[in-house]
Amino acid sequence: MAELSRVVPEGDQLRARQEELLRQLIGRLFANSPFYRAKLRAAGIEPGDITTLSDLDRVPFTTKEELREAYPLGLMAVPEEAVVRIHSSSGTTGKPVIVPYTAKDVEDWTTMFARCYTMAGVGRRDRVQVTPGYGLWTAGIGFQTAAERIGAMVVPMGPGNTEKQLQMMVDLETTVLTATSSYALLLAEEINRRGLRERIKLKRGILGSERWSDRMRARIEKLLGIETFDIYGMTEVYGPGIAIDCPLHRGLHYWADYLLFEVIDPETGKEVPPGTQGELVITTLVKEGMPLLRYRTRDITRLIPTSCPCGSPYPMIDRILGRTDDMIKIKGVNIYPGQIDFVLKSVPGLSSEYQIILTREAGRDQALVKVEGEPGVDAAAAAAACRNAIKTHIGVTFAVEVVPFGSLPRSEKKTQRVFDLRET
Repeated sequence: MAELSRVVPEGDQLRARQEELLRQLIGRLFANSPFYRAKLRAAGIEPGDITTLSDLDRVPFTTKEELREAYPLGLMAVPEEAVVRIHSSSGTTGKPVIVPYTAKDVEDWTTMFARCYTMAGVGRRDRVQVTPGYGLWTAGIGFQTAAERIGAMVVPMGPGNTEKQLQMMVDLETTVLTATSSYALLLAEEINRRGLRERIKLKRGILGSERWSDRMRARIEKLLGIETFDIYGMTEVYGPGIAIDCPLHRGLHYWADYLLFEVIDPETGKEVPPGTQGELVITTLVKEGMPLLRYRTRDITRLIPTSCPCGSPYPMIDRILGRTDDMIKIKGVNIYPGQIDFVLKSVPGLSSEYQIILTREAGRDQALVKVEGEPGVDAAAAAAACRNAIKTHIGVTFAVEVVPFGSLPRSEKKTQRVFDLRET
């Protein structure tokens, strides 16, 4: 357990440590990765050229498309006999990305994930119900092995089967729910519909795998009487567990002794100052099986330039606003779904659940927001207020339809928010 609370360098010491690990990483890539050796030499970089963080702007980015093109194991940087596990992305938008892990990779990931549990206040006396998927997906096994590391009792349910989930939650007195935010909302509403609130013992929810709004968070917390924590990660970079918010909920602490985070302008590729919103780029400083150098995550966030009053030495990023590939263009304006979340939060009487429906009529884009109203809300007044708020904050006119509470679909996985029905 000492590893979970080890002294972490800060400020100049952290920078020096990251630079040392970066130099070691570049050396390993030249020695062991044909992909990166060719990529770096094509950029005019030789071993020893990258010595400080300031040199990073010379280093080319790695993209998801390159990872797909390397299918199945073109980025593996260790001998095959060193690989102990394979994980994979879903491949829903193209070829899946296959990620090999060494024993050290699995150990490092478990350590980072265990830190997440510890930061969220989860300990040996907790009972952790794991609802994310197992198998090639990283989430289920990641949540399980890290909970076991800290000595908690694991209920390894996996996805779906809501009836059984609720039975185990009641009978085994689960104290920690791990889930996508969408499934947490579904479970919360079902618990209240069945009158089970007084029979459950939940204290915390550790939720991730998708961007979720403050309003959705507030609703889950209210329905279940719990505190929620936003956990972050992706299969290409270990999996979930590389960042989480602390009990002050002012941002997500990330494990800077394992990972280097940058934020860039997604259009120019240039690094933006701390506090400025942009695309998150991650370098895996110590990963062995498939190290990544300046990997463009497509996630939109910002580096938080101040330290957290919680006292953690780990730096923070803001909660994820959206993804660059989620951006929608309407009437010449670029919009992220997270901006709609922000507007909905400001309008009284609206729920967290909504859909954005885009169509094209007579050559002109049409945008509709369907949003659930809270029970008893004046639907017409709420729709007008929402329409005005979107115009004020985003600068685009949307049609708004306030629909009955509970009428939009719930999901056991991730909720689809945007339906672009325009002809391409």
